[in-house]
Amino acid sequence: MAEVKLVNIKKVYPFSGDEKKKKKFLKKETEKNPETNKPNLQITEEGVVAVQEFNLDIADKEFIVLVGPSGCGKSTTLRMVAGLEEISGGELYIDGKLCNDVAPKDRDIAMVFQNYALYPHMTVYENMAFSLKLKKLPKDEIDKKVREAAEILDITQYLDRKPKALSGGQRQRVAIGRAIVRSPKVLLMDEPLSNLDAKLRNQMRAEIIKLRQRIETTFVYVTHDQVEAMTLGDRIVIMKDGYIQQIGTPQEVFNHPCNLFVAGFIGTPQMNFFDAKLENGKVTVQGHEIELTADQKAAVKDKSGDVVLGVRPVHITLADKGIEAKIDVTELMGSELHLHLDSNGKDVVAVVPTTEIDVDKLHGTHETVHYTFKPELVHLFDKETEKSLL
Repeated sequence: MAEVKLVNIKKVYPFSGDEKKKKKFLKKETEKNPETNKPNLQITEEGVVAVQEFNLDIADKEFIVLVGPSGCGKSTTLRMVAGLEEISGGELYIDGKLCNDVAPKDRDIAMVFQNYALYPHMTVYENMAFSLKLKKLPKDEIDKKVREAAEILDITQYLDRKPKALSGGQRQRVAIGRAIVRSPKVLLMDEPLSNLDAKLRNQMRAEIIKLRQRIETTFVYVTHDQVEAMTLGDRIVIMKDGYIQQIGTPQEVFNHPCNLFVAGFIGTPQMNFFDAKLENGKVTVQGHEIELTADQKAAVKDKSGDVVLGVRPVHITLADKGIEAKIDVTELMGSELHLHLDSNGKDVVAVVPTTEIDVDKLHGTHETVHYTFKPELVHLFDKETEKSLL
């Protein structure tokens, strides 16, 4: 098993073409981000910077999840660890060995791809045994390893089938099995569940957790789904535009997001954000004054003026008094009622347990309600830097 260390890793895709093409590319990237009128990715004379200043120490047998929106550089980072992308700058160490120029086959890693990448003309057994045959291992040893992996993944009954005769979930298990038969030091997984339906994704998440408990290896997992990140990872690395935004345990990034992006990205439904005014340890939001706790006051003692207040939908409670709002849309989710509220022209989402309200009175109506939230559950962000103040 192995530790993985990435030191100031950088990936630049050289810009191919003349100045005219470069300007056209910049214009296209700028149009994707009209709010700031700047391209999402950094453009230099060398080319397009996809990953910048990436520093991460992954402990032996740790499960690390790289998460972020499409195009943030997470898959590129994974492919650099695998050796499928050249590293433009920085150093990659696997088990203490510098691996920048080591061929992928010599890194003792295995990778599970998004599209399974199984050989269609081979049976499940042959797919799983292929890499071991290339190593010229004895037949009985190959058979033992394949059947052990098949048993772990509960696919023994499919060993004689071709991939086309399997469901999406079964194919993904075969792809994972093909990776683990080699007992790699590091197992890389690039959005392995994105092609599955919601029910199957839930099942496969549980399977991956069980697999992690049964095989002793280091996992690096890439996903854009923050639910997968929260349920699978020992630590989560949240990325945006090629930069790491925050690294922490699922609970740390949920309870203490370091900036507005992380706060909005982690958590379902998304955190509500309000323009607010901070003055003398009190926050005024939509005409409603909130007295901060002693710890919060200490954290913002030198701050005042305009801030952004964030509160998660599950932390909003309906009350007799508070901020007035009108129900726009309701979504009944069994044990919870999701309320989309028009709060002084702002869309606010509240998640309320059905045991605490009269569902028939609120569901499908446009009633006027009042809501509030506890001071200890709010998040405050600097309006300019977007960094957390607490």
